[in-house]
Amino acid sequence: MVLARPLQRTLFRTSFLRSHFHVSHCLLAARKSLRTFNLADIGEGITECEIIRWAVKEQSAVQSFDPLCEVQSDKASVEITSPYDGVIKQFLVGEGEVAKVGQGLCVIEVEEDDTTRVESTETTGQSPVQKPVQVTHEVAEDTPTEVPPSVHVPLRKHPLDPTNVPSGTATIDHVLATPSVRHFARQHGVDLAAIAPGSGRDGRVEKRDVEALISNVSVPEEAETTSRQQEDVVVDLGRTRYGMWKAMVQSLEIPRFGYSTSLDLTRFHGLLPTLNAHIPTHYLPSPSTTSSSGISHMVNPSALYPISQPPSVPESGRFTKMTYLPFLLKTLAISMMEWPLFRASITPVPVQDTGKPTLTIRPTADLTLALSTPTGLYTPTISSAQSFSLHGLASRVTHLAYLGRQVPCGLTVKDMPRRGGTISVSNVGAIGKGEGASPVLVPGGGVAIVAIGKAKWVWDVSDEFYRPNDGMKGERRLKIDVSWSVDHRVVEGAELAAFVETWRGWVENPERLIAEAT
Repeated sequence: MVLARPLQRTLFRTSFLRSHFHVSHCLLAARKSLRTFNLADIGEGITECEIIRWAVKEQSAVQSFDPLCEVQSDKASVEITSPYDGVIKQFLVGEGEVAKVGQGLCVIEVEEDDTTRVESTETTGQSPVQKPVQVTHEVAEDTPTEVPPSVHVPLRKHPLDPTNVPSGTATIDHVLATPSVRHFARQHGVDLAAIAPGSGRDGRVEKRDVEALISNVSVPEEAETTSRQQEDVVVDLGRTRYGMWKAMVQSLEIPRFGYSTSLDLTRFHGLLPTLNAHIPTHYLPSPSTTSSSGISHMVNPSALYPISQPPSVPESGRFTKMTYLPFLLKTLAISMMEWPLFRASITPVPVQDTGKPTLTIRPTADLTLALSTPTGLYTPTISSAQSFSLHGLASRVTHLAYLGRQVPCGLTVKDMPRRGGTISVSNVGAIGKGEGASPVLVPGGGVAIVAIGKAKWVWDVSDEFYRPNDGMKGERRLKIDVSWSVDHRVVEGAELAAFVETWRGWVENPERLIAEAT
């Protein structure tokens, strides 16, 4: 009985319950809600994107900043991350489909913290519901146990989370910028967080912001930026363009004579299908095994004696279709063989020589091509053009054009000999629809230059095709314009006109080439 009364007082003392029962207050009640995640504006005028792939599956859990999907615009491929912690409930746009800016991509189920009940209990002073969790069997009379307050560590919110309120200090992950701007900033070692907010919409960092930081120049307002972009820019001439500059200045020293006419390609146009159908095998691209000889494979042409091997043709010189240019070059070269004057060049005169100028007549027809390339204007030369076949000329032109398109240019000194050709050819008809030109002859460029226009079908009512009494009221013909400039110190106007008529005789009667086959 002596022990019973103290034990009884101990069991029913309220301090015992307060000190030895750990309780947990239900201060935050979680509730679930569905949120639609929309495609945000990723900048640079992009209005829609294609969903390349989803990095998650429906009903899978995601956390903020986890890869959600990859989208492709017409400018860049961008990875979009999840703005919430939650569960993917539904895809609103499938892979391969296009989504507009502002359109929903998916539905995410998130848990929201309801703080309404916490605030109400604190206001009224009522105690929240208590739930016993753990009972301690060690009894210590009148020793209160304090419950440590819970420490709330705020999680970093996603920039696209509507509840995210930007702080005064930005980090590079929070900065709004397009992938191209981020790449440009990384190349120059610029921290985007030091620039944010930028001058773009919603504080987006633009390329001009990065450039301004690099040059320590503040970015002006939008109107000032537009006017600044319209200011004059001074650029240096490249090596090739500066060479053209000097050549054109020197060309002013040459008195020139111009002449223009048109040539009829109708008859050669009728031969093109036959020429294209019988391109020798060694001029065709490597995968082609089509033989143009028409001889049965059951008969071996070299059974008695091996045939000579065809010339080696680089892959860059192979083709599948003939054009008008090789034919015009071939007939021009034959005409030059009939006119030694157009195979002439002015003989370089030593500085100390005060005698009369002389001409050097070449034994071959050397033609220079004016070739426009990504790195400037080049002038490769086809030496002894009269000795090439039509297919050989087509291969040579194709190969030179390929070398010129390389960056840096693949043309060598062998392709562009110092003395060049005696006639230069500019195929301006390959670009645009120009009908005529006024080519410029430069010193050292021979005695003449011709610009070839674009071939076009016209209704010809000349005397040859318009004879109403015989029922002929014109004919549809394929014509091409040619414009000439010659060094008038060497070539007379009448001589040029006569030479062009010699060329016409070959162009408009292509059957004559049968007798000139080499």
